[in-house]
Amino acid sequence: MSLDGTYDPQNIFAKILRQEVPCFKVFEDDVALAFMDLFPQTNGHTLVIPKAASRNFLDFPADALGTYMQSAQRVAQAVTKAMRADGLRVMQFNGAPSGQTVFHLHFHLIPVFEGGATGMHAAQRGDDETLKANAAKIAAALS
Repeated sequence: MSLDGTYDPQNIFAKILRQEVPCFKVFEDDVALAFMDLFPQTNGHTLVIPKAASRNFLDFPADALGTYMQSAQRVAQAVTKAMRADGLRVMQFNGAPSGQTVFHLHFHLIPVFEGGATGMHAAQRGDDETLKANAAKIAAALS
């Protein structure tokens, strides 16, 4: 089932997977790639995308879901540990009306800090040095 039609192989995440566009990589395995969200809602906001082409969660092959979700969980644990977060918001959107802006399945891992504010989705671009430093912290927590 698809909410919005066919997969566009020219979407930004497909380009990142093909290494046509750089990212601040956190983790990569056979099924997933994790990298920093360029427009973070909080410090450490990370995205986890499958390497398989899929517009959203509803389109993703059920037989590949387990391994992708294991990768997402592993990164989520590292984000929480590395950022010393008090909580973690896991978000995923399906279709433009729900807030999806990039039509390649992805999970947002958003660290939540007690008493801290959470920014709006895709509102302000993060600083490259901070994104790079956070990617290194999270990658180190995966070891």
